Amino acid sequence: MKTISASLAALALALSLGAVPAQAMPQGQQSRGDQQSARAEMQAGRNMPIREIERRIIPRMEQGDEYIGFEYDATAQAYRLKFIRNGRMIWVDVDAQTARILRISR
Repeated sequence: MKTISASLAALALALSLGAVPAQAMPQGQQSRGDQQSARAEMQAGRNMPIREIERRIIPRMEQGDEYIGFEYDATAQAYRLKFIRNGRMIWVDVDAQTARILRISR
């Protein structure tokens, strides 16, 4: 009986992991769709390359902030740059077309 319960619990956990939204997944596990969208928008001249956005935004952060990486939101056409400061995450949402900072979340 314990084996059946454990198997059902494992199955339920495995099924629930498939329902995690892309935004909550680690960067390496995200859908390639957003990456492809970012590349297509950049190649069409509608978005800046991420390296240009990083070049503009990273120097504006406080000394000691560690840059972790980015995500691209195709719907909002915005990049979310991620930093760590004193053990806390900081998200910087940046317009992909203008490199204008839209929001900083701590």
